Amino acid sequence: MKNEEYEVLDIEGGSPVKMWTRGVPVEAEAKQQLSNMAKMPFIYRHVAVMPDVHVGKGSTIGSVIPTLGAIIPAAVGVDIGCGMMAAKTTLTANDLPDNLGPLRSAIEKAVPHGSSPQLRGKRGRDEGSWHSPPQPVDAAWATLHEEFDAICAKTPKLKNTNNYRHLGTLGSGNHFIEICLDEAGAVWFMLHSGSRGVGNAIGTYFIELAKQDMRAHFINLPDQDLAYLAEGTQHYNDYIEAVGWAQKFARTNREVMMHNLIAAVRTVIAKPFATHVEAVNCHHNYVQQERHFGKDVLITRKGAVSAREGELGIIPGSMGAKSFIVRGRGNAESFNSCSHGAGRTMSRTEAKRRFTLADQVKATEGVECRKDANVIDEIPMAYKDIDAVMLAQRELVDVVHVLKQVVCVKG
Repeated sequence: MKNEEYEVLDIEGGSPVKMWTRGVPVEAEAKQQLSNMAKMPFIYRHVAVMPDVHVGKGSTIGSVIPTLGAIIPAAVGVDIGCGMMAAKTTLTANDLPDNLGPLRSAIEKAVPHGSSPQLRGKRGRDEGSWHSPPQPVDAAWATLHEEFDAICAKTPKLKNTNNYRHLGTLGSGNHFIEICLDEAGAVWFMLHSGSRGVGNAIGTYFIELAKQDMRAHFINLPDQDLAYLAEGTQHYNDYIEAVGWAQKFARTNREVMMHNLIAAVRTVIAKPFATHVEAVNCHHNYVQQERHFGKDVLITRKGAVSAREGELGIIPGSMGAKSFIVRGRGNAESFNSCSHGAGRTMSRTEAKRRFTLADQVKATEGVECRKDANVIDEIPMAYKDIDAVMLAQRELVDVVHVLKQVVCVKG
């Protein structure tokens, strides 16, 4: 069944699936995952699917999953609170140096990422983490550690994670920092990261607890990664507390990185400038309670962004493609949501098999970024067409700014 906005998949024995994917390909494996999710007995009304949807662990990335009385830790995932932050500055394109290499180098030194060798631990471990965290990290951790200590009192194994030393660091994979220009030539700073090692530890721990609960109660699932925690149980309560803290850590992590990014740019560009002229800090892997259709429900956005009426959000394209600052239209059927990006069309392994370094260099022409074999998996051709994705969700968001990156630091 179709209407002008979305396609509806009627799932036998399950809730409907509403898909904002017109004009965007969706693989059969993703549709099977959506069917599995829709058959879970605690889905509220329907599952909403964004145009960047693709196969994930247990459930598709690009999904909005409303639940009553239960939560699926693997649907939230292990990169808890992963999301975006963007800030407009008073700089313009003419204020940027002709050679952007020193600007990228300054950012790479200021924000630990991927394999930052100068910031490793004494024995070369914990790449991309602080050895001696600077004052902004100390100040940010002071707002987080008491709640974290209370969580660790219940779950001691979380205590020995790289929580403090990962605060203000980028990570690896598809995480990035960019300097962009909007349609008027204004300079924006943008970054993508989440809760790092501590979020991974929290997610992994509670995913396994959920699986243990399923085995203990002889509950059969179409996919073991749909294992859930039932409301009213201790595991559920502990997870809600821990996941909420991880999301707070992720938001703070982006704020610390933005602070250090701005400071790094000021070491290269002498002209005084203001930042946060327009600023957005939004999750796209998270869960929170919201009110929809007259009922308080848990909304899990797995690769999706909140798009309430008037709310600003960020939809990044792939490395070398444009990104968008958007304003939500408050579309009730989507549970006030939009996509979190372009969405992959192939695995990282397939991208490395199919494309060459020469392809990567050509695809990122005009962008000051890494151009080596280790980032081929992030080549723009491994992602869906961002213009098609935006067209498919024209009823979910309005475009406020179109950004094109000129500097990109990959994790």
